[in-house]
Amino acid sequence: MNSGILYGVSLGPGNPDLITRRAWALLQTDKVWSYPIRNPKSDSYALDIVLRAGLALPAEPMPLIFPMTHDAEKLAKYWLRAAEAVLGKLQAGEDVLFLVEGDASTYSTFGHLAKTVAALDATVTIETVAGVSSFNAAAARVQMPLADVDDTIAIIPAGYGLDVINTMLNEFDTLILLKVKPLLDDIIDLLKARELLSHSRFIEKAGAPEERVVHDVRSLYGEKVNYLSLLLIKNPHRQRGDIIRGCRKKTDLKNVS
Repeated sequence: MNSGILYGVSLGPGNPDLITRRAWALLQTDKVWSYPIRNPKSDSYALDIVLRAGLALPAEPMPLIFPMTHDAEKLAKYWLRAAEAVLGKLQAGEDVLFLVEGDASTYSTFGHLAKTVAALDATVTIETVAGVSSFNAAAARVQMPLADVDDTIAIIPAGYGLDVINTMLNEFDTLILLKVKPLLDDIIDLLKARELLSHSRFIEKAGAPEERVVHDVRSLYGEKVNYLSLLLIKNPHRQRGDIIRGCRKKTDLKNVS
């Protein structure tokens, strides 16, 4: 019997209209639906996107627990348990769709699941279905191009801290800060000091029905925000170095022996 295929199905950040045709086609099949939850009693944000798209939950879905913790040892146990559950389905010849909000290649639980499954069975076929990330949807929502011509971009979790954020503002034209909730006030202070508040936009739960966009980022000072929040920051004051033009030299085929 051939093993099934594990698909990382990207669903976009929240708006069902952002599900790609490839992901939509897979969701129409009778493949096993799997999706992450934080604990046995919690809902799945990824699953909710699919249900709001009008699709019905299959008879035997497979929720997988991925707790919100930074304890590497504890996480490893849950990743292994999830991978073993998925592998059981795959080795029985069933395809598994792992539902992912945003894009499965960007800060996604799917990466951990796929690596663990592959470590258990290197013969398993794994496919990642590309999708729309939260910051792409956010940039479109606020009409803020992430990059023009030769602009540079950095994408980091805000948890790296103010020193790193401050340094990266010097190096990049656009800085995307994910999961800004714990440091939001400190980040606002930094942006104020650097005169970048007017060049910043806050987006909470991009694409979801509860989406919130704040242009006046300073107004959020002292406010509690959702975990799924990000900041788009442009730095028009960045000092740029010279860019090398014409890096690709044309080869004269006549002189190639």
